[in-house]
Amino acid sequence: MDLTPLKAALADVVAIPVTPFATDGTIDTAAHRGLLRRLIDGGVRILTPNGNTGEFYALTPEERRTVTELTVDEVGGRATVLVGVGHDVPTAVAAAEHARDAGAEMVMVHQPVHPYVSQDGWVDYHRTIAEAVPGLGVVPYIRNPQLDGERLAALADSCPNVIGVKYAVPDAARFAAFARDAGLDRFVWIAGLAELYAPAYFSAGATGFTSGLVNVAPRVSLAMLEALRAGDHPSAMKVWEQIRRFEELRADGQSANNVTVVKEALASLGLCRRDVRPPSRVLPEERRAEVADEVAGWSI
Repeated sequence: MDLTPLKAALADVVAIPVTPFATDGTIDTAAHRGLLRRLIDGGVRILTPNGNTGEFYALTPEERRTVTELTVDEVGGRATVLVGVGHDVPTAVAAAEHARDAGAEMVMVHQPVHPYVSQDGWVDYHRTIAEAVPGLGVVPYIRNPQLDGERLAALADSCPNVIGVKYAVPDAARFAAFARDAGLDRFVWIAGLAELYAPAYFSAGATGFTSGLVNVAPRVSLAMLEALRAGDHPSAMKVWEQIRRFEELRADGQSANNVTVVKEALASLGLCRRDVRPPSRVLPEERRAEVADEVAGWSI
């Protein structure tokens, strides 16, 4: 299996689409399709349905399957689909197999949600999922600062379809060390903490970054990518300065408003409702204007 095209696809702005809800609380499929078309028309070439910005943990298994199928159908081969999977091992394997059958090219494995995660157990968890879908690219989502790079290398030794890493530990020095311990040139390294961390992580070896902001302003995220690819750090930092406050609002309160702020921005543009599911919550009325003001001057 030639994994080169999949690796190339990961070295990009990896969009994490929101999951819009209708007035009755169900998925608003029409709005969802519209937002996906807007991303693709805006130049996005890889999307992660069932990511955290898509409220993965608040969706039912049936809803996650719906989001996968809807995304693959709407994309229609115009972009790469990297489906988020996770939870217990059987659930994650079933989701990965469903992604394969639906026509997705890759899966991103969410960080294991468990109070007791051993490093070898982390390898076992991901190996079981990767072995179930040998024809798909597999991208672990790493948020555990205790994980050693050698464990990722061991996983890829037995599962060559593990080709990329979404690294989301907020420590650029730790990322640089981890990537080199695992094999800097062996994997595609994705800055998993979006635009605020992308310049620092690119300097240490990342070639792609995830984005929730891209739902609101695809051109802004792609402008940062273009600058980073060109090695134009001052231009990348101009974008950073432009979006800084928006991303800080998302990160406030240990990222309590991560999805909420993105949906509020989309609502201010008339693109979907602001509704989120518990344990997230919509912004109070007095905070909404600040979000709208932040995006008003962007190149939407």
